Amino acid sequence: MMNSLMGLINLEHEYDFLEELTYFRCGAAAPFAGRYRLIDFTLSNMVNSGVEEVAIFTNHKYRSLMDHIGTGADWELARRHGGLFILPPDWNDPTDISRGDLRHFHNNRDYFNRSKANHVIISGSQFISNNTYKKSFEHHINRDADVTCVSTHVSEFNPEHTSQLRIEHDEDGWINNFTNDQQNPNIFTGIYIIKKDVLLSLVDECIAYHKDHFFFDGIKANLSKLNVQYCQYEGYSAFINSVESFFRHNMNLLNPDNYKSLFFKNEFVQTKISNEPPAKHRNGANVTGSMLANGAVIDGEVSGSVIFRGVKVSQRAKIKNSIIMQRCTIEEDVYLENVILDKDVHVTAGQTLIGSIEKPFVVAKRKTI
Repeated sequence: MMNSLMGLINLEHEYDFLEELTYFRCGAAAPFAGRYRLIDFTLSNMVNSGVEEVAIFTNHKYRSLMDHIGTGADWELARRHGGLFILPPDWNDPTDISRGDLRHFHNNRDYFNRSKANHVIISGSQFISNNTYKKSFEHHINRDADVTCVSTHVSEFNPEHTSQLRIEHDEDGWINNFTNDQQNPNIFTGIYIIKKDVLLSLVDECIAYHKDHFFFDGIKANLSKLNVQYCQYEGYSAFINSVESFFRHNMNLLNPDNYKSLFFKNEFVQTKISNEPPAKHRNGANVTGSMLANGAVIDGEVSGSVIFRGVKVSQRAKIKNSIIMQRCTIEEDVYLENVILDKDVHVTAGQTLIGSIEKPFVVAKRKTI
């Protein structure tokens, strides 16, 4: 049944929410949890659900994303039929009057037309989970819904939830409103399944009326005309839409229960393979409560931190409650606390960098401090 479902990852409305971490990349390509990128979770969820064709609407700063994803082989999407389609902005039609993400739908209409699938699952990259969409799709089919929105129930509100839409529904699960009611714990994840013919019809209607946001103008504005269901996801999840939430959710994964809930309760989360040796703790190294990826070489002290591939920590260097990304070099007698170093940062001997949990000290990639 899942071959009648095609995938779309829509990045058009995801802005550069991670400050220095998105100077040179889109948010979907931001590194996460030692060896992943944010987009890995959405891509893996789609593939693990049996979706065999996935398109990505990119907007800008997508070179890093393309380098990471490549042909899609690491997600088993390098295939003769279907597969992965990275669809960057390409506005060549002089008669095109579409705006916003409607331009992507209009200019890439052939992606939808040539597929035999009758339904489309659409997601962004800011909701992190390990979830096959089979249950949601079965619910969508059984209720004969035009649209089925995936929600999650939040027991503790955090700043990243402020901007998220809340779902209001009747006792039969039909959605009658999307609000920003801060007391409503039923939060829309940004993931929804829609009948393909309904999608294409709504795209045409939105363009005709000069709209620029498919979900808000096509679905949210037409709730009275559409049959829109909701289906709740109950596993481990996180919204990442700020530096503070990015930092906190990386740190949360140092709790073994959280890590197991995200990575081991369902299918594997796939990512770009990197053949590097295991992390090396040399004489004098002291590592506690941390996550170390392949290729890291530790001579100093690391506590409560996330260390990515190929990081080198020299003798007498101390790293506490920090995120150190790929190939960073930390020289001797450095002290880092509540710090995020992007890829290829070089911290010279004797430096001290201290941030706070609410406002970590962030260094953009390839900097020398």
